[in-house]
Amino acid sequence: MDRVFIAAMQAGRHGGGAELSQRYGGPPATGFLVELRTRLAAAGGTVEGTGFAAVTRYRDPVACRRSLDRHVAYGMIHRRPDGGLTATERGTAFLAELYQVHAEVTDELWAGHHDRVRRLVQVAGRLLAVAHGGRAFQAVAPPYEPDGTPPGVLLLNRLGALRYHRADAHADAWQAAGHTATSIVALPDGPQHQAIELETDRRAAGPYTVLTAEERLTMLADLAALPG
Repeated sequence: MDRVFIAAMQAGRHGGGAELSQRYGGPPATGFLVELRTRLAAAGGTVEGTGFAAVTRYRDPVACRRSLDRHVAYGMIHRRPDGGLTATERGTAFLAELYQVHAEVTDELWAGHHDRVRRLVQVAGRLLAVAHGGRAFQAVAPPYEPDGTPPGVLLLNRLGALRYHRADAHADAWQAAGHTATSIVALPDGPQHQAIELETDRRAAGPYTVLTAEERLTMLADLAALPG
C-alpha cells in the first residue's frame, strides 16, 4: 500500500504537480493543501486544529505553524479563530487542478491495470466505510470524491486515508508503550520496536476483517502488480 501510494504521489510531482504548485506560489503556499487535499478540496471542508496536529505529529510544531502562516499569507488557506483550516477560493482552485494532475498521472502510471485499479477502489471503499480512526484519519477521511472522479484518483486518495488509519494505530501503540513522537522516531530496531509494530498491526486490523481471506490475498496481489 505504501509503495503504490508513494509512487503515485511522486509521479504527480514529476508529472505536472511541481509546475502547478509553482504557479500558486510553490511549496510554501501549497504543501499542506496537497497533504490535506481529500478534506480541503470539498466545499466547506475543514480540518480541525487537533487533526492538523495529528497529521504533523512527527514534525516540529513551531515550524509547522510558521509554514501554515505562509499558506495563509499566500491566500491559500483560511485559519479560523478555533484553529480549524479551510481552503480559500484560490486554494480550492489549486486543489481542483491537482485532482486533474493526479487523474492524468495515475491513468498513465497504471495503464493496462484498469481492472486491478477498479477492484482496489472497491475494496478500499469497503475498508474506509467501516474504519474508525483517530485524529489524523478524521482529518482526511472520508476522501472528497466528486461525481466523475477517475478510478486512479479514487484509489490514490483512499489508500492515503487508509495509511493515516494505520498511522493513528501506530501512535496509539507507541503512546501505550510510554513513548513520545520524539522518542519513537529515535527508537532503534529491536524487540521493543518490533513489539510496537505488532501492536500497531493489531490495532489497525479492524477494518480488514470485513474481507474474506481470498479477498485479502487478491488485494495484496493487485497492489503488488501495480507499477511504481
